[in-house]
Amino acid sequence: MKKPIFIGITGGSGSGKTTVVKKIKTAIPSKSLTVIEQDSYYKDQSHLSFEERCKTNYDHPLAFDNDLLIEHLKDLAKGKEIEKPVYDYETHNRKEETITVEPRDIIVLEGILIFYDERLRDLLDIKIFVDTDSDIRLVRRIIRDMNERGRSIDSVLNQYMQTVRPAHEQFIEPTKKYADIIIPEGGHNLVAIDLMVTKIKSII
Repeated sequence: MKKPIFIGITGGSGSGKTTVVKKIKTAIPSKSLTVIEQDSYYKDQSHLSFEERCKTNYDHPLAFDNDLLIEHLKDLAKGKEIEKPVYDYETHNRKEETITVEPRDIIVLEGILIFYDERLRDLLDIKIFVDTDSDIRLVRRIIRDMNERGRSIDSVLNQYMQTVRPAHEQFIEPTKKYADIIIPEGGHNLVAIDLMVTKIKSII
């Protein structure tokens, strides 16, 4: 098996990363592509109480188990399948079950802090930054967290002001300089997305 192409897609929370990933998946045959979400690799917090887990800053680089993520990416590069963790946003912890992921020609890594760790950056062949205005990202985050993660609007706004916004400015925005491609307007810039997909198809 030839070495897979690793594509990293990052940007702030609510920037439209998932939309970009979906458009790539639509254009590329499923048998050729798999997606790894950095969110699946939040550190196991079974040793902490629920109250303590609620206090964790999930927008900080230290919240992620990058050692395990890097190990899994290297295994996929060698043609080995992995057992990807499953994260539960309501309990703020990993579930006991895992998801078996087989290697593919293209492996998309998606997450807010995948460019922050140099070890991760070095594994990526194409680095994409989804760049979206902060007000749009906040609205999207409110809708997502209330509808999909069982959060109240007060908790979403408090988390945004206390951790999400400061972390974006400190850890995420500066990594834009590492991007090979910057997609403005969060997944709705069809020209940029079409050019990106064309580039990916030319590689495979």
